[in-house]
Amino acid sequence: MPTPTPPAPAWTTRFTTLVRRHFLLKTAGICLFMWVFFVLYFHTLREPVFRVFTMPLTALDRAVPFEPAALWAYVSLWLYVGLPPGLMPSLHALLRYGIWAAGLCFSGLLIFYFAPTAVPLRLLPAEAALHPGFAVLQGVDAAGNACPSLHVAAAVFSAFWVAHLMRAIGAPAWTRVLNGVWLLAIVWSTLATRQHVALDAAAGALLGAAFAWGALRWGPTRIEPVSSQRL
Repeated sequence: MPTPTPPAPAWTTRFTTLVRRHFLLKTAGICLFMWVFFVLYFHTLREPVFRVFTMPLTALDRAVPFEPAALWAYVSLWLYVGLPPGLMPSLHALLRYGIWAAGLCFSGLLIFYFAPTAVPLRLLPAEAALHPGFAVLQGVDAAGNACPSLHVAAAVFSAFWVAHLMRAIGAPAWTRVLNGVWLLAIVWSTLATRQHVALDAAAGALLGAAFAWGALRWGPTRIEPVSSQRL
């Protein structure tokens, strides 16, 4: 007699159910959001109105070595930022989340417009030319729009939301540990790929944390734990 397959943990069922809910709409919305953001981002990047200030280096920048493999963690942000909207339980919650995320991005773009910054031109070592991925990255995301790092800001904002949603669906503690490790890997990657300096990352973390705090206090924060009856 075959051994019966044990049922999946309740939290994984809730997780997959939330991902499937309005999946096509969520996917389309995320793609549209990113497209609009990058149009505005590259406009401020390539056509600065005011004088560009070069960010200074700190001891932390000199301590973190250049690491080509960090590029994987760096680009993983685009998967990471899709987790919170992908887990939203309703269209109302998704819209409210999008408003806060848009506020975060727009705030960063305003800073880039009125106070453009860049990392030192010689920050990236010559050995980076041996790695094709960095040539692509430099061609797409140049040294400008440095401070605050919206890469870090978006990661921190998403990390707060992932932790909140994991608790709401009753996920085990290791998922929140994994969430923290992923966040730290992304933050580290901004320095290890030489896309940002430490001051950029610190400013981005403060910006992301401020918007996350506001969103989780006044936004779609009262998301009740998803019950199996509702699913």
